[in-house]
Amino acid sequence: MSVRHALLALLSEGPRYGLQLQQEFTARTGEVWPLNVGQVYTTLQRLERDGLIESDDAGGEGQQKTFRITPAGGREFAQWLRTPPGTMPPPRDELVMKVLVARRVPGVDVHELIQAHRRHLVETMQRYTRLKEDTPEDDVALGLVVDAELFRFEATTRWLDAAEARLARFPAPHPNGASEASVPPVLTPEVRP
Repeated sequence: MSVRHALLALLSEGPRYGLQLQQEFTARTGEVWPLNVGQVYTTLQRLERDGLIESDDAGGEGQQKTFRITPAGGREFAQWLRTPPGTMPPPRDELVMKVLVARRVPGVDVHELIQAHRRHLVETMQRYTRLKEDTPEDDVALGLVVDAELFRFEATTRWLDAAEARLARFPAPHPNGASEASVPPVLTPEVRP
């Protein structure tokens, strides 16, 4: 997620103080992605340096600096909205990497690894489903975030199913010709949320 572009979006609606931007960002993202106020000010400094926003440079004690978007910032924001997220090359998905690596590690039961991740995903989906049920219908931001996460978890679960089926059809060769029975077991760490 681009904090830079989210701040430009908020500033496209009118001038804001840094703390206002932090609070509005958190509120508009369904309070799912809390944003540190220090990160807001660091990002604002970069945006100002790049000529995408400007400030009133309030110097008096107790006065807050007001930020506003520049025409260049408006163009940057509009271009970001219309640009699809990158799809090439595939993103580095940690779970995909774990399965690919585990497939060749002697003593790792890749099917158990897949099951552990599937259990974790199902538990997480259940928590998000309860959150969805408890979310007021008019809380659009949180509803959209929860829906996106549920669809993402569902897609990952479907990928695990497909991966398990493919791995069953095409098991990994063992290094040095060792059979699965002769390979010492490796302890599988607990999957963490």
